[in-house]
Amino acid sequence: MRYLTTIFLFIISIQLSHSQTHELGVFLGGSNFIGDVGATDYIAPNQLAFGGIYKWNRSPRHSFRFSLIYSELKMDDLKSDDPRRQERGYQINNHIVEASLGLEFTFLDFDLHQGTNKATPYLYTGVTAAYHDNFYFTRRGQLTSENTSSIAYGIPMVLGFKYRFVENFVIAAEIGARYTFSDEIDGSVPDYDNDAPSAFGNKNNNDWYMFTGVTLTYTFGRKPCYCVF
Repeated sequence: MRYLTTIFLFIISIQLSHSQTHELGVFLGGSNFIGDVGATDYIAPNQLAFGGIYKWNRSPRHSFRFSLIYSELKMDDLKSDDPRRQERGYQINNHIVEASLGLEFTFLDFDLHQGTNKATPYLYTGVTAAYHDNFYFTRRGQLTSENTSSIAYGIPMVLGFKYRFVENFVIAAEIGARYTFSDEIDGSVPDYDNDAPSAFGNKNNNDWYMFTGVTLTYTFGRKPCYCVF
């Protein structure tokens, strides 16, 4: 029975490997932060963001997608339109590594195995986990590290447009907001109590950050069977 199970799983794995279309590529763009420190513009990239992306196209209308992106989030009160923030003058740079997993939905059928070039807008959502360091501002406004790190979980909301410009390559441009369930990326909710003041800013609004950029992916795999799932 053990050998029959092994053979069955082997046959299934071969069938799946021959019936999937994959995309593997890179993301390159910019990032900006929206929170209790710095400017509050939604689309204002000020730091480089780059990483890798993988897609498993499960049908002409949806794909499973995974990405890993690195960026530095730069926050500067002097860049804000709020006079109170300009007077406060807080500044912080926090490095993040974000892993994201979810579903990408296309507005139009996007069959990579058709002979004609295709283009379509798309939406992507799922879950994110952003690894970042923790900081706090002293009562004198000096930025200080807590010497700890945290993971900010969140929800990505991405709108994009992609186009297959040659047989095996797809290029896309996208704008993506990340709503996180954390308020610690900008140092406004300190865990270190010795010289740190109480939390500041809007305690009812968690941190957001944006990725704006382009992806370039290479497609491979045999023509998939879209008859299941």
